[in-house]
This record gives sequence, structure tokens and C-alpha cells, in this order.
Amino acid sequence: MRRPTGVRAAPSRRRILAAGGALGLLAGGGLGLSGALANRPALTGGMLRSAAPLPEPYTVPLPIPKVLTPAATGKGADRYEITQRETTAEILPGTRTRLWTYNGTFPGPTIESRRRRTVRVRHRNELPVPTAVHLHGGRTPADSDGYPTDLILPDGRPDAEHHHGGGHGAGSHQMADPRAVTSRVTRDYTFPNDQRAAMLWYHDHRMDFTAPAIWRGLAGLHIIRDDVEDALDLPRGEYELPLLICDRSFDADGSLRYPALDPSLRERPGVQGPYAAGVLGDVILVNGAPWPVHEADAARYRLRLLNGSNARHYDLEAVTDDGSRLDLVQIGSDQGLLAAPVTHTRVPMAPAERYDVVVDFRGLKPGSRVRLRNRLGSGRTREVMAFRIARKARGGERNGGRVPDRLADDLPGWHRSQATAVREFAFRAGHMRHGRGWLIGGRAFDPGRTDVSTRLGSVEVWRLVADVHHPIHLHLVGFRVLSRGGGPPLPQDAGLKDTVSLRPGESAEIITRFDGYRGRYLFHCHNAEHEDMGMMANLEIA
Repeated sequence: MRRPTGVRAAPSRRRILAAGGALGLLAGGGLGLSGALANRPALTGGMLRSAAPLPEPYTVPLPIPKVLTPAATGKGADRYEITQRETTAEILPGTRTRLWTYNGTFPGPTIESRRRRTVRVRHRNELPVPTAVHLHGGRTPADSDGYPTDLILPDGRPDAEHHHGGGHGAGSHQMADPRAVTSRVTRDYTFPNDQRAAMLWYHDHRMDFTAPAIWRGLAGLHIIRDDVEDALDLPRGEYELPLLICDRSFDADGSLRYPALDPSLRERPGVQGPYAAGVLGDVILVNGAPWPVHEADAARYRLRLLNGSNARHYDLEAVTDDGSRLDLVQIGSDQGLLAAPVTHTRVPMAPAERYDVVVDFRGLKPGSRVRLRNRLGSGRTREVMAFRIARKARGGERNGGRVPDRLADDLPGWHRSQATAVREFAFRAGHMRHGRGWLIGGRAFDPGRTDVSTRLGSVEVWRLVADVHHPIHLHLVGFRVLSRGGGPPLPQDAGLKDTVSLRPGESAEIITRFDGYRGRYLFHCHNAEHEDMGMMANLEIA
């Protein structure tokens, strides 16, 4: 194996701890270097408190996002239309909240697709700012991947001024991207879906403003199904629940609270100092509802979990009112089914991670309650949602006789010996040209710079090192986790992933094959505030 030139070696934990007080650069951010690294905090970020009256947990019904109907269906492809627009909706009971949405709902409508059946989506931007759409987890051609400068400009903009780059929190520096391809009002995205069945999600990916755009509502689900999954006796129909979990905060009038330096999201990117490490809300939403409750049968349920938060981590457990914990049987990860199920009593989830789990309510009596709780939360943020057992299992849709011992046999079997390159990257806070922010290998994102070059079909091993919590996401490809801290992967690392959660001071090795398509892609931290403040890099596949 060779080590590519121009790739900086990741520092050891000792070097990170001595690196000039990296987190001290984020003065006022609520993170001291010694506390952030030595004490391994449960969370990275600052809590934003709501001023609005909040409902009691488990009083609002769980909504299920609507499945989008194709605008047209043809041979081998379906076409959809989505309008990005501002609307108001009742999130907190009795109060209207202004949102940025896909088709007027938060979350946006779910796209249900089949493996190798192409989906084409025309997005129309009726918002006051440019947007870009990324299908997170998708094996997508580069021109449809939602590169942060490939913008959909709103109507009335004379040009793309101020929208080809930003200051990564400094607000005064603009970076031009000569490769950017912008469109006015509409843009067509093509998703071949040539990948395993999985739950993906789509969200805004505009350079420097991803975090506030997602916070305002620009997120939705995209589910791919295939024959392998269909052949398994898994819960389906009403017994399969997609759950987009996120946190938000609200002003006294019910509007979303977010500490943007420029609330118009037009010119100056970044957040106020105390939230530079990430914005944590004090209201937990599931499918857009605060601490909802779902009336369930005494049956098995398939819970398709997505952490759609900007910065909040979760450690989920299912607990009955008498204190018993139910097993969470993991059957899938970010990129689809595992080879075999893994049984957990708790599931840790970083931003953008997905877990596909089966929970068994069959032994519970009608009237029982199961709470999905977050062990990393405190007070109300410890609660997520509840299931109220309303009745015995009904006939009709299959609710799963059992979880099979074997799930899928099509996971890639890459080995270190196949790797043509080993690369090392440090993800840490640091100085930037016009301020302070979050860096990869000591450098902030520049759309005009190629950070990593590789060839189509190459197998590579990457070693990733963190100072604080960083969920690292690679576009285009899935990967396997080889190790953590020099030891074996954790149980929740099973399967094919596209986002790996690094804990403070931790290193992890991943292996992947860069296949599918040539072009310019990204890898970045999916703490959305970190991403906006420079923690993103370019990957060129030739």
C-alpha cells in the first residue's frame, strides 16, 4: 500500500491535546479544551432555551409523513415534483410556526422507490434564498449530488452574487467556485437508486447555510426497497414506522429560535459564539411533533430511526412504565440490512445516522406504555416519544413472525490488503483565514481546492481522529468500520454505513470502495454548525 502525497497525517491524541488549545479558539462556545476532551462530554454544543409554553410529553399524536405520489411514471423511472416554500404549521399545540418546507410539510413528503428504478425530482425554489438538495446516503451522479455551490436561485435574483461561497462564520470572505452550476427557480435531480434497500434522507446543502436551513424544516425521507428485503418476514404496513428525530427551540410567539448571525440567511453565515460548537434545542420532535405518542398494537414494530438533529446525539432505549427495558433488535444501518441482527438495549445515534430496529410489544397488555428515552438528555430532552399499547395485534398487514437469523448476504467484503491508499484526517477546531471554526487536516473548506483525489474503483482505508464529537459523512459511498481506537468496532458499527460517530478524542478506521460515478464529491462533519463553519472537504473521483 502507498500513502498518497499531500495528505496530512492525523495527530495522535497527545498532539490533539497539545494543539494550542484548539477549543479555546471558540471562546464563549461553552466548551473548554480540558472538559471537552478529558471528560468526554455527552454532548457537543450549546443549549438554546425556548421561550414558548411547551406541551406535556406524550400528549400529541405521532404524525406519519405522507408518501409522495409521482407526477409521472414511465418505463424504468418515476418523476416527482417538490416545491420548496415557506408556510406555517402547528407544531406546538395552539401555536403557528413559520417553516421552510418541501411541499408545505415538515418533514417533507417521503419518496418510496425501488432498487434500480430511477427517480427524477424537479425541485422548485420559492424560498427567499438559494438552495441545494442532497440525497444523504444516495449513490448519485455528481451533477445531482447537491454540491453546496450548485444552487437553485430564487426568482428575482439578478445573478448568483453572494451565493457561491461564504465566510465560514466570519461573514466577510466570499469564495468563488468556477465549477458551480446554478439554475434559476427549478433544478432536476436524477437518482438511479442503484443500491441496496435503505432509508435515506434529503435535505438542504447550501454552502455555509445548511444548518439553519435544516433547522427551519428542509428535510425529508427517501426509502429504497428491493426484493431481498421483501422476502424477509419483517413488520410492514402500519407496523413499520419511519421516525425522524430532531430537536428545536421556540420563541415566545411560537417561531423557531436559532442563533444565526444573519437571520435572513442571505449574507453572513455562522452562529453566535455560545453555539459555535453546535445548536442544541430543548424540544424533541418526532416527525415534526413534540414528544408524541403513538397508539400501537401488542405486536412487533419496525422502527426506522433517523437522527435529523443539527448537533444533538441520542442514546435511545425503550422503557416500560415499570422500568423494564425492551430489546432493540437492529436489522439495518445507514446503508441497509445487516448480515445478521444485533440485539441492543440502547442505540446511540449521532446526527445523520440511521438505525433500523425491531421492537417487540407482544408481551405487553393493552393500556401499557413504552417510552423511547434519550439517556444523553436531561429533563424534557430525556424524553423522545411514547407508544401506548391500545389493543392486541390485529390481522391484515404482516407484523413479523420473527427476526430471521440471517438478513442479507450482499454486504461488501473489502479487506485491508485490497487498499491502494491509507489516508489520515484530523477533525478539530482551529484558526481560519477570517476567523475561527472547524477544520479537516488543519484546513477549512474551499470549493476551489481538491483535497483528495482517487480513481474509480479504488479501495481505501481512512483513519479519522476527533477532538470533540464529530459524525463524519462520506458522499456517494458506503463504508465498513474496521476499528475504533485501535480496537474492534462497536456493536452499533455493524453493516454498511455512510456516517460514523466519533467521540471526543477517538479515532476510527473505515474502508470503502470509491465506485459508482466519477466527479466531485464531499466528506464532512454532519454536526451542521461544524459543516457550515469549515469542516468539509472535496473528494475528486477520476
